Amino acid sequence: MIRLYFVDDHPLILEGLRALLSLEKDIQLAGETRTGVSCLNFLVNHTADVILLDTLLPDISGAELCAIIKKLYPGVVVLGLSYHKDYSNIAGMLESGASGCLMKNADKEELLKAIHEVYAGHTYLSAELEHALKAEGRVSKTQQLHITKREKEVLWLIANGHTNHEIAEKLFISADTVDSHRRNLLGKFHARNTAMLIKCAIDYKLLAPMQT
Repeated sequence: MIRLYFVDDHPLILEGLRALLSLEKDIQLAGETRTGVSCLNFLVNHTADVILLDTLLPDISGAELCAIIKKLYPGVVVLGLSYHKDYSNIAGMLESGASGCLMKNADKEELLKAIHEVYAGHTYLSAELEHALKAEGRVSKTQQLHITKREKEVLWLIANGHTNHEIAEKLFISADTVDSHRRNLLGKFHARNTAMLIKCAIDYKLLAPMQT
């Protein structure tokens, strides 16, 4: 079940999203808000798997809010929603950790596809937005995954079944530092758990597939 939260300052957009998604069997509507501050207040005591986030809000930019969410709640996936094919806003969202962006004129089929793609740990861009970014030479930059040498070492040890304490001993670092690397990896891959982290790392060819 995908817990979905909406952030958009247009009541008609919120009503439309509710109408489109309320009957989907694998989606649970966790709530909605019209401001970034309310979204952050919600996340203090609640959670969501995917947040549909307007790129332009009255109190904070979508990119800034996305960056805060990814820093505080790295397991939460952000999918941007935009009226305009403005590459600067879209690139800003992606560089802040969003898993993709969708035009607000998308139909239900594309909306569901985007939600499921980002929930599964992939990146999704509307064809129009991808074209706009390519025209500015931004796609390769915003979609590039930056993994440090230490994070690769931690990732390899996680994939081989080692605990935080065991990894700390092997790398001569503290268990808290290992936990920090683990959380950073989950955030960078937009993974909700270790199993998804390993799967995503295999998809990125950072790990070899398990032999059966």
